[in-house]
Amino acid sequence: MECTVKWMDEMSFVAETGSGHMVTMDGAPEAGGRDLAPRPMELLLAGTGGCSAFDVVLILKRGRQDVRDCQVRLHAERADTEPKVFTRIHMHFIVSGKSLKPEVVERAIRLSAEKYCSASIMLGKSVEITHDFEVVEAA
Repeated sequence: MECTVKWMDEMSFVAETGSGHMVTMDGAPEAGGRDLAPRPMELLLAGTGGCSAFDVVLILKRGRQDVRDCQVRLHAERADTEPKVFTRIHMHFIVSGKSLKPEVVERAIRLSAEKYCSASIMLGKSVEITHDFEVVEAA
């Protein structure tokens, strides 16, 4: 996997991924940025949520579950001093579908957290990561 990050101006950067996609990052105004794009740490958190949600949906689909929607809301706490690393991340999953069993959704989340999601497993080596979920019956 490869990525190139290029400084644009002020505190704005653009990353081009090995798959040819681009994403812009910017700093907070107090750090010289213009608040035009997500901060790099926000993208790290979003990537972790995306990795885990991807796993959960894939596991449920492979288990022939009628999953219709999956959201994960992440709340992260950071250290007060430099480096302001994540110290805690809580992931709240909202999974909807037809006749989804809570124990099946819970198992998918656990498999992601313990076996498949490389982003959260990597962060979990130094960050306390917790999970909870709710199942919503789809209309």
